[in-house]
Parts: sequence; C-alpha cells; structure tokens
Amino acid sequence: MSTASNPGPLVAPTDSLSPRELERYARHLSLPGIGIEGQRRLRAASVLVIGAGGLGAPVLHYLAAAGIGSMTIIDDDVVEASNLQRQVLHRDADIGRAKVDSARDALLRLDPELAITAISERLSPDNALELFRSHDVVLDGADNFATRYLSNDAAELTGTPLVWGTIFRFAGQVSTFVPGPGPMLRDLFPDIPEADSVPNCAEGGVLGVLCGTVGSAMATEAVKLICGIGTPLIGRLLRYDALEADYSTLRFSPDPDRPPVTDLAEVAVACAAADQGLGRQNAKGSGAEGQCARRDDEVSIEEYLAESSPAILIDVRDGWERQISTIPGSVHLPLSVLQVQGWKAVEAATALPPREVIIHCKSGARSAQAVALLKEGAPGAVRLRSLRGGIDAWWASGHETVQAPGQTAVSGSHHS
Repeated sequence: MSTASNPGPLVAPTDSLSPRELERYARHLSLPGIGIEGQRRLRAASVLVIGAGGLGAPVLHYLAAAGIGSMTIIDDDVVEASNLQRQVLHRDADIGRAKVDSARDALLRLDPELAITAISERLSPDNALELFRSHDVVLDGADNFATRYLSNDAAELTGTPLVWGTIFRFAGQVSTFVPGPGPMLRDLFPDIPEADSVPNCAEGGVLGVLCGTVGSAMATEAVKLICGIGTPLIGRLLRYDALEADYSTLRFSPDPDRPPVTDLAEVAVACAAADQGLGRQNAKGSGAEGQCARRDDEVSIEEYLAESSPAILIDVRDGWERQISTIPGSVHLPLSVLQVQGWKAVEAATALPPREVIIHCKSGARSAQAVALLKEGAPGAVRLRSLRGGIDAWWASGHETVQAPGQTAVSGSHHS
C-alpha cells in the first residue's frame, strides 16, 4: 500500500535478466527488498539527471553501476581543469569537451548496454515538462536556484518524483519530492532566492569528496523509489556537515496555504534572469560564478581598453588565482581585504587619488560585490565599475595574461 513515507515501486519490472546481468548484479539479487524483481525494476527504469558536474557525476556513476536501464543527461557546460577535483566522471583528456559527451563515454565504459541520451543544453521552461513526463524519476544536481525551482515546478506539474541535492563548502543537503504523497521544495522554501544571495562553488569553494557523499545519497533515494523499498526522504531534509561528521534531519510538511504550481511563468522569469547573467560572462561558457552587477556599473573589455584616461584596475581574486593568470597592470586587493578595510585599502594601494576604478574577478560576481561595497566609502567623484566577464572574458577575447607568482600583493589584516 502506498503511503507518504513510501509511495511504492515506481517502475514495473522488465521481463527478465540475462545471464550477464544476473552475474553483474549478483550482490543486489541477494538483498532483501531488491532481489531479482527489484533489479528488473532498475533495468526497466528511465532516469533524467540534471547536471553532469559535482553532484551529477557520482549520481550518474552509481546509477549506471546499479543497473538503471535508460538515462538522460542534460548539461550545457564543458569540462574545465577546475572540475576534476570533484567531478569524477571526467578526466584530464576531457578538458574542453561537453560534459554530457564526457559523461556518456565514461558510463558506456562502465556498462556498454546502458541506453544514454546526452543533451548538451540547459534545462529550460521550453524543454522541462516534456523531459519530466518521459522519465520515471528525475535527479537535480543543478548549481543555481532558477534551475532547482524549475525542476520542482516541472515535477509538480507532471507528477514526476524528484530527488534534490545541494552542496556548499563542507555541507550538503538532500531531499525527495514526490507530488501528492509528500511536500515539495516550495513547501520548504516558498520563494526563489536572489541569484547572488549565496556564493556558488567557484566563489565559496567545495570539498571535492563531499560531492560523492551527497551524490551517493541522491542515487540511493532514486533506487529506493524505483524499487519501492525503505523510507525515502519525503518530507525530510537530510543535512550533512562534513567537518563535524554530523548528519541531521529536518522534517517538514505540505503548506496548506501555498498556492499550487499551475504553470512555469514565475520560474521562467528567474531562468531568463539567470540566462542573461550567463550571457554576460566569458566566451568559454562556464556558468560557475554568475553575474549580478547592473549594466551601468559594468564596463566591457572593449570599453575598458578604449578609455581615454587610465583607470585603476583592481583584482579582487585570491592570491592563488593570480598565480594562474593575471591581467597586466592590475593591482591585487582581495575581496576579503576590501570587506574589512573598504575604500581605505584602495587609497593605500594607489599613489594618487583615483577617479576611475575598475574591478575584476574571475567572471564578475565578486567584482560586482566589491563595487557595491566600495560605493559606501568612495568619494562621490570616483567612478566605480565591474569588468564584465572578468579575467575569463579577457582571456577568451585573446588578450594577454601573465602568471604572477612573484608579484607582491597589496594585502591587509583581517582585523580593523
């Protein structure tokens, strides 16, 4: 009998398992609750995984190993060197390739009989409903709020179970949303947060092995739903603190006053705003940092180079980032220093009072934050702007960068 704690098996079992499959999944076949019938359900299941990055990589890897019969991967990003610390499906040789292509090849090496569809684009209001309707369960490993709420709303509209996970620095969260039996994401977090309200992995960092912990928990939820075993995280938010080795669970219920999702209109606005931010980023296409500056607070690379009077260019990245690449002539003032010292740090770093200050980071989020911060203390005559797309856009435009391991950074104490 289906209950809110366990809605029962999602998938009817396939007719039989081949001798190869019986040998391959032998350790499942002896498990109570899975057995031959559960393995046949897994082989019959169709799963959509949103994202082939930090969470998507372990999700895809373990579901393929578990015997899922058909998987669709959707992701519009390419593999970068900085991904390899946590996105374990990809290899050094895959740098520059579409993540979905790299992931597909890795999964087919694991199981050549797996049916894989690779979609090298973003989940959007235009494709979400069709994709959700055509799969038994969806796992969302997206790295932005707009896509997470799009997944939730598409799940609610189509009645498709959704496994959801997030990671940040040393902590992760997992929950399972099954329309009907249990509450949804909007019952827990009703409103879509501002895109820049929480730093992303590119800015805040993430412990690589945390992705494996959280992604494995997500894959476990999918197996439980498909086979109808155990107690899925319906109405529960699992929280994991890696530094404290602590797991905790928050219980939540449907909000009787929450209006039901009737269309994708609201989330389409959030997705459009997110896409606009991505469009301002570098030509490499990395969606890692986001962009939150207003247009009048930004300057393009072409505009910066065409300035008739020289501007002070301030790099607010961390010191280790400058060891990778640096825009020639930039002054190093880490964002952490500006957050403590404010405009005084800029005055101390420049011989003459600046009238034009342009700030850059990797792709625009931290520099926009620095512009907003410095406006509170800067003289009114000073013009402050963020370099659109940051050093990523500078590099992609073909302009020179240098490594700066020997440069002396302008630094300061973290105390007033």
